[in-house]
Amino acid sequence: MNRAVIFLLGAAAVTTPAVATAQANACRIPSTIERPHPDLPSASQPVRRLPIGSYTLAISWSPEYCRSRSVDRGGRSDLQCGGGNDFGFVLHGLWPDGVGKDWPQYCQATPILPTALIRQHLCATPSPQLMQHEWSKHGTCMPGTSPQAYFARSNAMFARLRFPDMDGLSRRPLTVAEFQRRFAAVNRLPANAVRVTTKKAGWLDELWLCTDKRFRYTPCDAEQGGGAPAGQQLRIWRGHR
Repeated sequence: MNRAVIFLLGAAAVTTPAVATAQANACRIPSTIERPHPDLPSASQPVRRLPIGSYTLAISWSPEYCRSRSVDRGGRSDLQCGGGNDFGFVLHGLWPDGVGKDWPQYCQATPILPTALIRQHLCATPSPQLMQHEWSKHGTCMPGTSPQAYFARSNAMFARLRFPDMDGLSRRPLTVAEFQRRFAAVNRLPANAVRVTTKKAGWLDELWLCTDKRFRYTPCDAEQGGGAPAGQQLRIWRGHR
């Protein structure tokens, strides 16, 4: 049996009973990590070299991702959804935004990420292939940025985030606007710097956090769109708890 590196961040991951950090409750990194395959532009996702106007830090609600994956793929287990791991929010990626509705992507060809770099950040983004995708599609468009610098920045931003009592919020009526206010309050950022995306029936999917070109949180650009309406009812899947 392969040995695993185990991170248990129980009491250390909590700042108050109702505010948690962006750490996994339990993250077991296998001794052998699957090597990602190249992530390349395509006809539907072409190369776009455009000026950068701002950035978005995207984080995903892992319990909803794993529930959807179980339904769609027959309960197939992977690092994020199996192996005894327990994730709340995970880091999707740091995205350069354009000026207007289009954004830069796939700005230059890139090799496969080193395994050591993937291992270093796997408890924040528990998918080697997603890490390869994020660097290839988004990171390569950030001027003068290496894979090491790109993941160091996005992981540092993610690690500084704090979260309201997700379990408590999942057990009562909630709107998108109320969640935005609560999330913004614990992070001391503008509520309109937070976009909430949902799956069918209003289940929480992701948060998109808007920053300026110096990575300071700022109100989202209305022209770029995206996000659920403020008055929509929001449901939070908490897993089988």
